[in-house]
Amino acid sequence: MMVGTAAVTTGCTASASFNSGSKEPAPPPPPPEEPKPEPPKEQKKPRPRFKMTFKLKGNQVELPGPVVFETNSDKLLPESDEVLSIVDDFLNQRKDVSLLRIEGHTDSDGDDALNQTLSEKRAMSVARWLVAKGHDCKRFIAVGFGESKPVADNNTPDGKAQNRRTGFFIAAVEGKAVDKQPVDGGGKVAGDPCK
Repeated sequence: MMVGTAAVTTGCTASASFNSGSKEPAPPPPPPEEPKPEPPKEQKKPRPRFKMTFKLKGNQVELPGPVVFETNSDKLLPESDEVLSIVDDFLNQRKDVSLLRIEGHTDSDGDDALNQTLSEKRAMSVARWLVAKGHDCKRFIAVGFGESKPVADNNTPDGKAQNRRTGFFIAAVEGKAVDKQPVDGGGKVAGDPCK
């Protein structure tokens, strides 16, 4: 008799736990997981600020932000890719532009000769970036101006930042120099982007 009582008690406990457990799993739906996919959308929102087509101001390709390099170096920083992709887009759409002048400029900090060399190297780095995107190396002339053509006051941090710039100018269309101007724009040619 004791054995039978033990079996009945065990059976009751088992059925009681099944009844209470079957009511709890049904209500919890998985909506708490839905808000998690939203943060990646928010992270992507800042990027479109440079999503735009190119604009021309005269013969200059205007960009929404600067081409950025490591300090005292011609190594492009990753944040430059988005801005340079606009130049890439321009070249893809304007096949008539047979020569694009890439101008490197620096602020007045440091030695004049070193700034001149740095501006040339930076212009060449940009030309090579565009060649790596599949453009003909003969479409580019990279020149440096060093600190000789400031556009702002070199006595302020903001002015210096504006003077450290890379410019893009249509130098020739269908093999003919624009406005009969020298294709180098008066800058020192940095070298051959094809090498």
